Amino acid sequence: MYRIRFHGRGGQGMKTASRILGTAFFKQGFEIQDAPRYGAERRGAPIFAYVRASHKLINERGNMTHPDLVVVADDTLVPVPGAGVLTGLENDTVLLINSDETNNTWKQRLNISGNIITLPVETEDRAELRFIGATCSGAAARLIGDISRESLELAIKEELAELGDDVIEKNLTKALTAYDLMASYEACVNNSKSISADNYKSPNWIKLPFDDARISAPDIHATANSVKVNTGEWRTLRPVIDYKKCNKCWWICSTFCPDGAITVHDNLPEIDYKHCKGCLVCVAQCPPHAIETMAEESTLNQEEQS
Repeated sequence: MYRIRFHGRGGQGMKTASRILGTAFFKQGFEIQDAPRYGAERRGAPIFAYVRASHKLINERGNMTHPDLVVVADDTLVPVPGAGVLTGLENDTVLLINSDETNNTWKQRLNISGNIITLPVETEDRAELRFIGATCSGAAARLIGDISRESLELAIKEELAELGDDVIEKNLTKALTAYDLMASYEACVNNSKSISADNYKSPNWIKLPFDDARISAPDIHATANSVKVNTGEWRTLRPVIDYKKCNKCWWICSTFCPDGAITVHDNLPEIDYKHCKGCLVCVAQCPPHAIETMAEESTLNQEEQS
């Protein structure tokens, strides 16, 4: 089964990209699923869409946790934890980024071992972002290797039929240009195995204690009481600083922390875990990758054992 996930912003056509690729797969004889997932339904908000394709019946449903190919239409989404671009990436996952940076630059920046490919900006006029969906679907089709140029062209004409010949022609040009540019990477995406549900384990849920109302719902009308609200209790993932890797460039992590939960002592950053919400912005921004992510429950277990 092929598992492809598209990431972009509202208005960039990720839903269209998934539909085009899904239809192209279907014309090649595959069973397919394609669906978008929205957060805030507004222009510019992060969204993703996914495509599953197989020659067998597809029984998987829901979020795609282990993609074979991740396509990023807007490279500004990569460092945003809430966008989930890097979620589930494994060593054999291919990451395609629409960016004017080089493959090596992104590989060093993200510090991951998987295959990273950049889609040259020449394929996309930045003033015409409405065509980026077709561009991404064209590139993805070539990376997969099981979709012919003819099937891609038929899929675009079918999915965009209601928009008129002029729009279809522009999208075709963008998609086929990207398809040709990715020729050297053809068939680099793995056709992975189906995931069996036989050994499914339910999530290891964190148990939240039930506190007295005066503790769990403090008086919001009282002044200067925000420090009493331990927002760190909302956290499920914890950033942990490895001081052996830390370059003491504390102005980066402390500045980007949206809650001011990183303070500085002796030129070293310290995380206030009572008020760190676990947004992991610091993890994405740390240049030497000195801040790692740990499950909150595992850190709590370590504290109890010590």
